Amino acid sequence: MAQLRPRRRLALAVPVVLSLTASLGFLPSAATAAPVATAPAKAQAADGPTLSYVVNTRTDRRTLESVRREITRNGGTLVAGYDRIGVLVAHSANPDFARLMRAVPGVDSAGATRTAPLAASSTMDLGTPQALSGAQLAAAGATATGGEDPLEPLQWDLPAIKADKAHEKTLGSPDVTVGVIDTGVDDTHPDIAPNFDRAASVNCVSGKPDTTDGAWRPGAAESPHGTHVAGEIAAARNGVGMTGVAPGVKVAGIKVANPDGYFYAESVVCGFVWAAEHHVDVTNNSYYTDPWYFNCVTDPDQKALVAAVERASRYAEKRGTVNIAAAGNEKYDLAAGSITDPASPNDGTPSSRVVDKRRCFDIPTELPGVVTVAATGAKGLKASYSNYGLGVVDIAAPGGDSTAYQPPAPPATSGLILGTLPGGKWGYMAGTSMATPHVAGVAALIKSTHPHASPALVKALLYAEADATPCVNPYDINGDGKVDAVCEGPKNRNGFYGRGMADALDAVTR
Repeated sequence: MAQLRPRRRLALAVPVVLSLTASLGFLPSAATAAPVATAPAKAQAADGPTLSYVVNTRTDRRTLESVRREITRNGGTLVAGYDRIGVLVAHSANPDFARLMRAVPGVDSAGATRTAPLAASSTMDLGTPQALSGAQLAAAGATATGGEDPLEPLQWDLPAIKADKAHEKTLGSPDVTVGVIDTGVDDTHPDIAPNFDRAASVNCVSGKPDTTDGAWRPGAAESPHGTHVAGEIAAARNGVGMTGVAPGVKVAGIKVANPDGYFYAESVVCGFVWAAEHHVDVTNNSYYTDPWYFNCVTDPDQKALVAAVERASRYAEKRGTVNIAAAGNEKYDLAAGSITDPASPNDGTPSSRVVDKRRCFDIPTELPGVVTVAATGAKGLKASYSNYGLGVVDIAAPGGDSTAYQPPAPPATSGLILGTLPGGKWGYMAGTSMATPHVAGVAALIKSTHPHASPALVKALLYAEADATPCVNPYDINGDGKVDAVCEGPKNRNGFYGRGMADALDAVTR
């Protein structure tokens, strides 16, 4: 399958005929570090690159005030403080900053969120999907039946989760908002504008909220990923373009990816906290937190990143938000004892390393409480690229696959997922990034029909209503005679599909 050489999970964007992832059980219990004998009277002279850091502390006011002072004394500048979860974001050019902060009383962990220094933003060409032409739009619209949006006949993914039948009963409630924590959302798109929640939208790229009007939009040269995801969730049923899984709910843009496409921990923390405090019911997280694909709690920097993002995601859930994340596109068995990670850190000089999966985690996907989503293709099989893992994958949904592997039934012509693109366009993409918004849409429908349901109940209903999908062994998706992956577990809880395929119809009738 032709690809645009993605550097990370985001999606497998394919320019084909049409255009176009209780507290942590694996973390040691938090303990106050031993105090240093004497704090330095003056910060060490800056002689390293300026990096961004997260400092995780106790949440009492006295500790927070003390740690803020020590950030300055150790050569740092406070960027943002999330006091309710005890996460402080700082910049420093002192190469000893993290080590010094770990020794401050009340600090549980501290670490650099990147290996590359802070620099002026630049873009990274991920390739430009080929937009549908006017003729292609007209051809698709000619096959639409009464009540369908013009491009709906191309959306084989909607009947795959019975969303078409669910729409006969309800389109979802405008009182429900799904936050797209991603690369930004183009709220001027005609399929997104009717359902866009401006009050719940923000730019979190710096690690602190920027509420400037339109700050949540992607730049002209930035990835269309977040806009595609938003359309999959809530493209309006308005006689224009396509239809989302939950076309009556609201969608918010929570931009956390910088112009290079990196999702750093301080931005992700900001995104979750923003969602928690702005009445976002569901978050869609189709990414992993850079620069480490797997964060190992045996490393002090990576341990701090896990703790910071965990605190933020748990805070969001405690405040009523269901967090849903992509499993990833690397064909990894996430339940394996060890995995070779060849691409971390992805913002510096990556080196191949074997990680112990008991201590190294993909965040936010593998955080407790987060719904982990695997991808399927048009034939209902695990997508060729999708990560999997018994006890890790919670649920499956259409993410698209090579049309040669899993062709859809006519009139759909592509095995990929149709979505909205910036500038009022539509196009195809594929990946667990595209599967996740299907589940987020179903969760939004559940919340619409059960408005007082807690996150725990929404997740319980999501799993109970999924269509159990048994393993397929041997799994040889490309037909070359070699087993591509091994599925383990029963039909209602296995490594390929978790509890099964998400079911939108049951979400609005049960």
